[in-house]
Amino acid sequence: MPPPPPAPAGPALVLVPGPLETPPWWAALPGELRRLGAAAAAVEVPGDPAPPYAARHVAGAALAIARLAPPAPLLLVAHGAAGPLLPRIGAAQRAAHRPVAGYLLVDSLLPQPGTPTRADLRRAQLGTGTAGTPDTPVSGAVPVPDGFDTEPLPMAADWPDAPCGYLLSDPRLAPCARLAALRGWPVLDRADAPAPTAADLLDLAARL
Repeated sequence: MPPPPPAPAGPALVLVPGPLETPPWWAALPGELRRLGAAAAAVEVPGDPAPPYAARHVAGAALAIARLAPPAPLLLVAHGAAGPLLPRIGAAQRAAHRPVAGYLLVDSLLPQPGTPTRADLRRAQLGTGTAGTPDTPVSGAVPVPDGFDTEPLPMAADWPDAPCGYLLSDPRLAPCARLAALRGWPVLDRADAPAPTAADLLDLAARL
């Protein structure tokens, strides 16, 4: 009888989409990661966002991760508007006794202390407060609901509590990548590539 396949090395990558929309290449990442030998799971949060948008997305992500039951420790990977919610998503995992090994932000605004709004984050990090900037929505096909940009975002104390990295594929988010580098985070710039790949995520994860 052949021996069982070796267990995936490293933490399980848990991919958390943004509340409104994700780019076409996002859906392929979990399968690509598993083919490369990594433990990976894709979180599906129910659609039809309604206020409070951030709190509902955090709760939906926590329930989805509990259903998936990925092996701990977890490496939380957030795209777009899910990035600023990582502190609360990580706190929910720790409260459920699932250790978090790190955080990867993909084309996202960065979390900031306090309870800033998404518009506040854009003004501070991109120099603009207008809706429809690159963190959400991605293609503009999904309208931004009323109050989405102006609601205070939940923040967890003492974050980051684990290493962080930043993957850039949208050049409009380059100021956020530079800010991540100033924070001492490893940054992987794939803005010139057709799309980021699972290998890019694993490369960035190895730098944490």
